[in-house]
Amino acid sequence: MCLSIPMQLVALEDESGDFAIVERRQGDTLRRERINMMLIGPQPVGTWILGSLGLAQEVIDDHERNLIEDALTALAASLAGDYDPALHFTDLRTRTEIRSNEQQ
Repeated sequence: MCLSIPMQLVALEDESGDFAIVERRQGDTLRRERINMMLIGPQPVGTWILGSLGLAQEVIDDHERNLIEDALTALAASLAGDYDPALHFTDLRTRTEIRSNEQQ
């Protein structure tokens, strides 16, 4: 199973847009890497994408990026034995509360 990570396009490698340089969060640091853009096509600098194994897979917006980064933070906390359901995945808790209110 592959896990796609939010990455932000910071530079195009050439005019074709087939390859780009992206930044991604790894813990508390940002890493830059080269990524193949051929699946999603050329994108403007600043675009957020999901990428895995050197391949850009999907363009995402800020809302999606935040949800994914929150999920990755919760996963890291869980692996470290520090998972708090009240703190992590607040979007899921909110959805559950909304559904409960709708059913009443």
